[in-house]
Amino acid sequence: MKSLHTASTGMMAQQLNVEVISNNIANMRTTGYKRQRAEFQDLLYQNLRRGGSSSSANGSTVPSGIQVGAGVKTGATYRIMTQGGLSPTDKALDVAIRGEGFFQVEMPNGQTAYTRDGTFERDSEGNMVTLDGYKLVPNIIIPENARDISISVDGMVEAFLDDDTAVTNMGQITLSRFANKAGLEAIGDNLLLETPSSGAANTVIATNEGAGSLLQKYIEQSNVNAVQEISDLIAAQRAYEMNSKVITVSDEMMSITARLK
Repeated sequence: MKSLHTASTGMMAQQLNVEVISNNIANMRTTGYKRQRAEFQDLLYQNLRRGGSSSSANGSTVPSGIQVGAGVKTGATYRIMTQGGLSPTDKALDVAIRGEGFFQVEMPNGQTAYTRDGTFERDSEGNMVTLDGYKLVPNIIIPENARDISISVDGMVEAFLDDDTAVTNMGQITLSRFANKAGLEAIGDNLLLETPSSGAANTVIATNEGAGSLLQKYIEQSNVNAVQEISDLIAAQRAYEMNSKVITVSDEMMSITARLK
């Protein structure tokens, strides 16, 4: 019976859906995390009677055929890149992006990764780095004797050195934009990589060319909505139960057939 296989594809699809939802819930407090949504597609159909085929010698045609579907598959796990809420931290090197764009960081292999996590620190040499020690691109060095560090909305980093009364420019934070930001590849540690699907990075100064602005002493929270995720989880559970019920009914029908004499 085809219904056994069809229902099993539905159960597997909802199992993956629950895994996506559970990952969203697990990352509710992850800085800059963007929730994912599972997208489904129906499988190939078996044509038992093709619509539009001839039904008689006088030229009449079948208005609607007979198609039997083979189930469902997961087409994509789409990343929803909406803005997360901004949370104050009172930490000078915490920076949130308000709008479009990603910070650029240099990974140990020289590759550039992208992130919305603006939780930055200073390493032993004064470089602005991520929590894993990856340098911000372009590299910004803040000396040990720097005080009253300020980061403007367009990414200009300034500070007073020693007893100076005039500020010193330390560099400027730039942002990268993508034609299809949902096509970026997540590699963990709040980092994303450029892919052929995302297109090449367009690096701009914050507040220019559609890029967002920067907000010092804030971080961006995840865009996970707990109520929405729990609602989706319940719906996925019910869909899983209904597919399992189809398997039970199909099994009972096969059992009835086996008992025929």
